[in-house]
Amino acid sequence: MKRLQVLYTFPLRLGADRICYTAWQQVNGLAAAGADLLVMPASLARPVPPGVRVQATLAWGKMRVPFRLVGTMRAIAMHDSIVARRIEQLARHIDIVHTWPLGALQTLKTAARLGIPTVLERPNAHTGFAMEVVQRECERLGVTLPPDHEHAYNAAKLHREEQEYHAADRLLCACDFTVRTFLDKGYPREKLARHIYGFDEKVYYPSSEPRASKRGLTMLFVGVCAVRKGVHYALEAWLKSPASKDGTFLIAGEFLPSYQEKLAAMLADPSVKVLGHRNDVPELMRKSDILVLPSIEEGFGLVITEAMGSGCVPLASEACTEICNHMKTGLVHRVGDVEALTRQITMLHEDRALLEKLRTACLEAVPQITWTAAGRVLLRVYRETIVAHSAGMLSEAGQSQQAICLS
Repeated sequence: MKRLQVLYTFPLRLGADRICYTAWQQVNGLAAAGADLLVMPASLARPVPPGVRVQATLAWGKMRVPFRLVGTMRAIAMHDSIVARRIEQLARHIDIVHTWPLGALQTLKTAARLGIPTVLERPNAHTGFAMEVVQRECERLGVTLPPDHEHAYNAAKLHREEQEYHAADRLLCACDFTVRTFLDKGYPREKLARHIYGFDEKVYYPSSEPRASKRGLTMLFVGVCAVRKGVHYALEAWLKSPASKDGTFLIAGEFLPSYQEKLAAMLADPSVKVLGHRNDVPELMRKSDILVLPSIEEGFGLVITEAMGSGCVPLASEACTEICNHMKTGLVHRVGDVEALTRQITMLHEDRALLEKLRTACLEAVPQITWTAAGRVLLRVYRETIVAHSAGMLSEAGQSQQAICLS
């Protein structure tokens, strides 16, 4: 089978934190799957696998365009413009273009004009949905988001992202929840492609030490402690459960100050330990029994696969990845259902045999949820997109979506 020539463009520092790490691991997985990769990041924070060509857009040697000085949005626009110009020269050597949000519009338009299929990564749900649901929850809690917060309502940002949605042939959705948020906004299913994210099994692996069955339950939350992650739901459920009497709830992540202040009374409970940002997350997962992620909006939840690979059973909301399969590889609750989450924590506190059964199933699922496995899935999505593009199916889906937006 012909090796696909993929142009992978990323508007930030590939290999840095958060989505920058996700994109870097995605590149690693694609390389392992056999893609012929040309990567155009703004700059590079970590080395990529041998054979992957890199052409940074905003870096020259050790010098980089300073995002803080130029402004993130302006720098991202510069990246997009540079990639769009380069595509003109590379068109005959590109089978598909993979883009990321906010730094893709000119790239997508140029690729469309040249007849090159495109995909746009969706690391979260539809941005309009995300902004709306987070705003409602903040108002309910009495928490004010800073104007520059990534989930604060921003009409200009939303408009640009929606333009990118329409310009891309397909949107890459890593979980069914993300797909539903786009279907609810009127997007045709043909435009929405399912793939997965993964985890690094060399970093996240289970402890070899036996677990004492009679010790208190240890529950862990990992991530930015923001309203959208539902930490308030986790706290309420934990404190309602008898597990909190002799167990420990570890919270590893930085809080939005107004959010931490709102939760101060629950955070002061002796069973709750606020750890702040940590660099030893793999070890924390190995030592914890369960990981909780009660998000009200999510694009996947990387910590779920990382926890599973570490032998830490996930308790997740339905907004997270279905890799957390209820009563098989974890426990799932409806968004905001504190009573259900309380029952689940209590059940695993009281039934250690069930906890061990779920833990075993998590570890058995590891080969299907690594970044290498994710790379194979993504490469298959690329091939399907190219075939559909050639058949004209995607252009028809795009016309259908345009008609919906104009009606």
